[in-house]
Amino acid sequence: MDKIYEHGATELFNYIILQAMKHVPINPRFCHTDTTNFSVYGDYENDDGKTINITYGHPKDKRVDLLRFSISMVTDQKGIPLFVRALDGNSSDKKALIKTIKELTQNLNLDERVYHVADSAFYTEDNVKEIGTNAFFISRAPATINEAKELLIADLILKTCSDERYSCYSTKSCYGGVEQLWVVFCSEEMKKKEEKTFEEKIIKELEAAEKSLKKLSNREFACEADARMAAEQWLKENESYEFTKLDIKTKSHRLENKKGRPRKDEEVQTFYMIEAEIKHDREKVQERRAKLGRFILATNDLELTPDQLLEYYKEQGTVERGFRFLKDKSFRVSEVYLKKESRIEALAMVMVLCLLLYSIAEWKLRTRLEEAKEAIRNQVKKKTQTPTMKWVFFLFRRITELVIEIDGKRIKKVLNLDEETIKVLKLMGEKYEKYYM
Repeated sequence: MDKIYEHGATELFNYIILQAMKHVPINPRFCHTDTTNFSVYGDYENDDGKTINITYGHPKDKRVDLLRFSISMVTDQKGIPLFVRALDGNSSDKKALIKTIKELTQNLNLDERVYHVADSAFYTEDNVKEIGTNAFFISRAPATINEAKELLIADLILKTCSDERYSCYSTKSCYGGVEQLWVVFCSEEMKKKEEKTFEEKIIKELEAAEKSLKKLSNREFACEADARMAAEQWLKENESYEFTKLDIKTKSHRLENKKGRPRKDEEVQTFYMIEAEIKHDREKVQERRAKLGRFILATNDLELTPDQLLEYYKEQGTVERGFRFLKDKSFRVSEVYLKKESRIEALAMVMVLCLLLYSIAEWKLRTRLEEAKEAIRNQVKKKTQTPTMKWVFFLFRRITELVIEIDGKRIKKVLNLDEETIKVLKLMGEKYEKYYM
């Protein structure tokens, strides 16, 4: 681990990828970029500023009590990792994603037409300006942008896509000063799922808002103007609601925190409190309902069709599947028992190196199955040409080696090979057959 850190974990991984590209047809036309983080136990005090900072951050595993570190990773359209860098536990996705795209472009000398695909965390005004027309990007435009808000609730004439589960509407945007194609998509499947939970979500949100308002109602204000200003500010922060009742009540209590009822002529301190009731703003609820199933994809390649844009973005799941592999307890690659930040930085690279081998093996088997027009059974015993390597490992779990000694001679036997595992070995190649058979 120390040697890897001294050499540079990212630099070593870049070298390995460049060598792998000579033997495996890795063609990174689509570079899917994302970040994730991992929790760790123990105390970490990073004082030198040279290594990553193990600290509290946004916990994707919900463990707010644990320190963490982050990983920025890029995969190609097959899920093969192309880049990795360990980051501080509280690193910003907005800054990390654009930095990763720039580093990847420099390290792999991507001269061909390459699309950098990222989720909405990438899509900020600064990032769009920085990438400009120097590279092509595809990203989801956040619904928090005013232009996107208006488009999502607009009365649009949507056209059915090639994938009939989606419909779309195309327009142009100059967000960040860069001319772009924006496409509003509506997914019927997503809309049905969101409609099922929409009413329940509205009720839960109202309950949470009423609790928040109750806390505000318990506050004491020095004057009526302050109380009204606080109520208006609460409404701005909770724009889905409107007041059905808003009164400012006056109360008084004895000076110096004396208990009991004040005497007739005793001086008292007057304060003001909010008394309010709320309900949902119907127009805002209807606006939210209109957005169900809708999302906006943005690109600076104006030549892309909506169908291409949707197809390319949907492959963003490859990098997310890579993260699931890293965190899968079956593989145990993300278990951290290290105290030095530098070794954790090196371990992050080794974790993604494991993913590299896993994803190449998976791609190879799927390719051979397709070429041979063969298939193997999946978890529900149906034939498939796209098995996960995790399932293939499961098929091989029963295979063991038996060593027998007869008359001083050691004889090795491989047990429990069946027709399906033999098929996998033959498809993978001679070296695999030789090892097992």
